Amino acid sequence: MRLEVADGCYLRLLEEADAEELYRLVERNRDYLAEWMPWAAAQTLEGTAAFIQAALRRHADRNGFEMGLILDERIVGAAGFAGIDWVARATSVGYWLAEGHQGRGLMTRAVRALVDHAFGELELHRVEIQAAEGNRRSRAIPERLGFRQEGILREAECVGGRYLDVVVYGLVAPR
Repeated sequence: MRLEVADGCYLRLLEEADAEELYRLVERNRDYLAEWMPWAAAQTLEGTAAFIQAALRRHADRNGFEMGLILDERIVGAAGFAGIDWVARATSVGYWLAEGHQGRGLMTRAVRALVDHAFGELELHRVEIQAAEGNRRSRAIPERLGFRQEGILREAECVGGRYLDVVVYGLVAPR
């Protein structure tokens, strides 16, 4: 599975062979990612490999997937569906991007490709994105893409020993 994002940039399913490259990317961006991602501070190569294996099982079970964001044939981030609720026809998108690749609209276009895939290929009805209230860069993506802010979950995520409020955004398929 491959989703085009921009010239020289695309999303593709993560594979077991990507574990080392993905881990090295996390390692280089650990301090930056650990500010917002609960998994980043303690991520190991073994944990990265286990994450990819679990994601491949979810994909095989039609219950979500994780994709690498590939720019010039190198992984620069990741995005995917945490799971798919086939009864409600809904999913939630998660994403992160290496700090040095931010500010060029890559992740906004990648999330747009995922939303298009959700509403088109998968025929889902709803896509949700959650982002920490203070994470302005992450929150800007659903705001740019026309998601509606639906609420704030108080102290819903623990990152680095601190509880963060999480903003919930939703988008429903066009009718």
